[in-house]
Amino acid sequence: MEVSEIKRSIADQKEEVREKFRSEKIIQRTPSIDSYLRHPGAVAILGVRRCGKSFFSILSAMKTGSSYGYVNFDDPVLAELKSTELKKVMEAIYQLNGDVDLVILDEIQNIKKWETFVARLRETKKVIITGSNSEMLSGELSTRMTGRHMDFMLFPFSFREYLSYKGLSGIGYTTKDAARAKALLDSYIREGGFPEVQKYGPKIVKQIYDDIISKDIIRRYNIRFGSAFRELMMMLISNFSSETSYNKMKNILGLKSVHTVKKYVEYAQNAYLFLKVSKYSPKMKEQLISPKKIYLTDHALAGMTFRVSENNGRLYENITAVELFRRKAYNETEAGIFYWKDYLGHEVDFVLTEGHKVKQLMQVCYDTDDMATKERETRSLLKASRQLKCNNLLVITGGYEGEENLKGKTIKFVPLWRWLLSGSHLQ
Repeated sequence: MEVSEIKRSIADQKEEVREKFRSEKIIQRTPSIDSYLRHPGAVAILGVRRCGKSFFSILSAMKTGSSYGYVNFDDPVLAELKSTELKKVMEAIYQLNGDVDLVILDEIQNIKKWETFVARLRETKKVIITGSNSEMLSGELSTRMTGRHMDFMLFPFSFREYLSYKGLSGIGYTTKDAARAKALLDSYIREGGFPEVQKYGPKIVKQIYDDIISKDIIRRYNIRFGSAFRELMMMLISNFSSETSYNKMKNILGLKSVHTVKKYVEYAQNAYLFLKVSKYSPKMKEQLISPKKIYLTDHALAGMTFRVSENNGRLYENITAVELFRRKAYNETEAGIFYWKDYLGHEVDFVLTEGHKVKQLMQVCYDTDDMATKERETRSLLKASRQLKCNNLLVITGGYEGEENLKGKTIKFVPLWRWLLSGSHLQ
C-alpha cells in the first residue's frame, strides 16, 4: 500500500475526530493515565468495544501537551495493511503532523504481528494502543516489553460519568436530591453506560453486541459453530447475576463437552463482554472448580433478553459488580472480588478481600420493604460475618438508608445511587 493512500485515510480520520469534538459532547473520563505518559513507553487501553477508548486516549494525549498522531485500524483501508507496512503509517503521520512525541494506535489488534512494530516504536515515542481483547498483550508484546509496558482497562460510563454527561456535577443529601438521584439512576438503568447510546439511543446496544460477537469473538477465534455459540451467549445474558454451571449449559445446548462451553465463555471474557466472579474459599482449588457468577460489562445488554423493569434486583447487583471491578481497575488494586455461599444455600453477593484477609461483605437488596427478603439477606450476611470473621457489613438498597444493630453486629444500609457516588475506593 502506498504512503499516500495511508496518509489520506489518516487525514480523513483526523477530520472526523475534529468534527466530533466540534459537534458532540465529549466528557473527561474518571481515570487518569497521566503518570504513564511521562516517558517513552507503551500504554495499552483495553475494554469492551465502544466503551470510549478512542476518545479517552485522545483526551489523555491532549492533557500531556504532547504533539501526537492518531490512527484507527478499524478503518477498512488500513485493516488490509501487513505488519511490514506499518512503518509507512509513521511516514504518513510525520507528513501530516511533523515530528510527534506520542502515537495513538487504535484497535491495532486488527493487524497481524503488530507487536514487533510497537515494541520498536516505544523505544523513542510514547505509545497508546487500544484493543477490545485481553489476549492482545499475552504474546510477543508482553515478552518484548517487559518493564516498559502498562495495561489499563476502561469501562463504559459509570453512574458518576453518566451524570457528568447529563450536565450534573453533584448531588447532596436533601430529600429533593435523593428523588433526583433515584430518577437519574432509573434512567441509567434503562440506558446503560455505552457512550453512543446518548447519541443514537438504546437500539445501538444491539449493534454493539453484534459487532462484539462477530468481529471480536467469532472472527478472531474462527468459531465454526456460530449458532451454538450465539445461543450460549444469549443464555449467559439471560442468566446474568446468577450462578453458572458449565455442565448445565452443555446439556441444555447439546454441546459435546464442558471444555467447549468453558472455552466459549473465556472468549467472551477476553472480549470484555462478561465479568466472572468465583465463589470465595481460602483454598484455591475450590475457587477454581466452584460455579461462577456472570455479570454483564454493561447492564444495558440485559435488555436484549427481558424488559429492564422486570428484575431490578438483578440489575442492581450487576451494576454493583461492575462498579467494584471498575474501582479495582481505576485504583490499580489487587483486591479480590468473590461471592460466598454455604452448604445450606445462604449467600452473600460480594466478598472483598485484600491478600488473605476478608475486608468487607456486601449484599444487594433492592426491596428492603419486603421484610422476608430483608431478613433472608441479613441472615446470610451475619452468618458469613461469623464464618469469615469480618464485621464490615454493607447492604446496597433501592432506597433505604441507615444503620441497624443485629445480633451484636452493625449493618450499614446505603441506596445504590449514593454508594455509586460515594467515592472511587473499592470499599
